[in-house]
Amino acid sequence: MIWLLEGMLWLLRFFLGASVFSFLSAAAFRLPRKESLRGRSHCEQCGRQLTARELIPCISYLALGRKCRGCGGKIAAGNFWMEVLGGLLFLACGSFWGFGKWELLSQKALLAFLYLGILAIIAVIDWKTKLILDRFQIAIGLLGLWALWLFPEHSIKERMFGVVIIAVPMLLLALAVEGAFGGGDIKLMAVSGFLLGPKALAVAMLCSLICGGIYCGIMLCQKKLGRKDAFAFGPFLALGLGVALFWGDRLADWYLALLF
Repeated sequence: MIWLLEGMLWLLRFFLGASVFSFLSAAAFRLPRKESLRGRSHCEQCGRQLTARELIPCISYLALGRKCRGCGGKIAAGNFWMEVLGGLLFLACGSFWGFGKWELLSQKALLAFLYLGILAIIAVIDWKTKLILDRFQIAIGLLGLWALWLFPEHSIKERMFGVVIIAVPMLLLALAVEGAFGGGDIKLMAVSGFLLGPKALAVAMLCSLICGGIYCGIMLCQKKLGRKDAFAFGPFLALGLGVALFWGDRLADWYLALLF
């Protein structure tokens, strides 16, 4: 009986995270179109308002056969995978930083989950529009202020160094080479540097460059990109920052120990 209750609790945690990311997925669709976030969820093709049974994270997508009940149009699979990602990240944050009271999330885990949610919506919007909205930079900055209390092992001086260690070189490169980095990319790394600190941010940038380089190489080989074509780098920065959130400091310390 205990294992059954424990399993139900983990399932509840998963669906809570999936619900948050379901909202973020809808926001990623509406914000670039300047639609209100307060309106009822609707089919992206026919505009029909969705019922409560059509809004159950993950389950509704599968139960409906991946099609809208009204027009029969296909529901974007990205929404489903966004919900799955949210559920998994909720569990990952709780396992890494603790679940806290009521077995939901500790404050550290909540901060991490919110940050990952912001990174996820940044990645989706930037992939579609090549634009990172300033409101997300502000939200990360507020999380950075919260982190001053939750993660006192990183001093303000260290965090301020994190602001400039990657963002300034990116800015200089953007000024020297047209299209090297967008302003949103630079601001994202600046505010994330205040949140994560310089060591984790360096790891994030390295991961982003590796993943972005692999993607670019594949696209060039398939002739889907030209050598002078630009592509959205925000999703790769988001991926690198997500990795650095969990293991950035540890990876940096491990690497520095090898050198010294």
